[in-house]
Amino acid sequence: MRSYRVWEHGAPTTMRVDELPDLVPGPGQMVVDVKAAGINFPDVLVVSGKYQILPPRPFTPGKDLAGVVRAVGAGVNGYAPGDRIMAQVENGAFAEQAVVTPEQSYKLPDGLSFEAAAAMGLVYQTAHFALVERGQYKRGETVLVGGAAGGVGLAAVQIAKGLGAKVLAGVRSPEETEAVRAAGVDAVIDLSMPDLRESIRAQVHAATDGHGADVVLDPLGADFFAGALRAMAWCGRLVVIGFAAGEIPTLKVNYLLLKNIAVSGLQWSDYRDRTPERIQQVQQDLFDLWRAGAVKPRIMRAFAFSELPEALDLVSQGKVQGKAVVRFGETE
Repeated sequence: MRSYRVWEHGAPTTMRVDELPDLVPGPGQMVVDVKAAGINFPDVLVVSGKYQILPPRPFTPGKDLAGVVRAVGAGVNGYAPGDRIMAQVENGAFAEQAVVTPEQSYKLPDGLSFEAAAAMGLVYQTAHFALVERGQYKRGETVLVGGAAGGVGLAAVQIAKGLGAKVLAGVRSPEETEAVRAAGVDAVIDLSMPDLRESIRAQVHAATDGHGADVVLDPLGADFFAGALRAMAWCGRLVVIGFAAGEIPTLKVNYLLLKNIAVSGLQWSDYRDRTPERIQQVQQDLFDLWRAGAVKPRIMRAFAFSELPEALDLVSQGKVQGKAVVRFGETE
């Protein structure tokens, strides 16, 4: 089977495609024939060597996959060869076969394609945990989403709308505006304006009659953080998800006292490792939102296996609205 592998950290084009023996499951493991893999910003960081968790080289990157169970190891219950599943792994998705565990895996609902499932993994889990667990969202509140046309951002928009929120979408271009309006946002916040520290607050207050945002989801950092902080409602909650804009912001904590606001962070993999049963429940909630039509993974483009480095490069440049997905052979 073919597998992309990182021998030396660098640009996506430095990965090699190696021919490896077919995988064999150990006890408690399954081998999956991968049909589609989702591309995430952390994948770019892993390949470049800038992620917080880096395995020994050479290794196969990739965190989101969907496919068909090929074989199961001893002690695996509830899964059998032929099952259609999706899985989130620390690494290993960018190959024609992958090893997963039942705790990392979810059976696909009828009608959910492999490509859509691969696009519905890490970003939707991240968005749900950020909004509900860390942001303590309550139905009817106003939610401001930074980078709202990106993978996590668009997932957060759809989930928040599905849970009854008024959603404000922070975007930087007409193309991103089109993507979030198609997702049904209530107002667009222009992040291309100068002095975001002031302009975000002015736009949010205009869209909420001065109330502000009850929950802010921030995958960007940089200047968005400062502007969003000033745009928060009394007792608002801001959740730090990442720093896709590049700069890690700082905070003078006395500002938190002025409006009784809270700032927290989300490291989704900690929930995966510490409370796998909670991850399973959230995935079922996401499947319910998909069945209800609220969650609709937006796949900007499905790439061929040979185009995987190009997909990573586009994600690294912030040029993907929604998700980029890589196909492995024939998919549904």
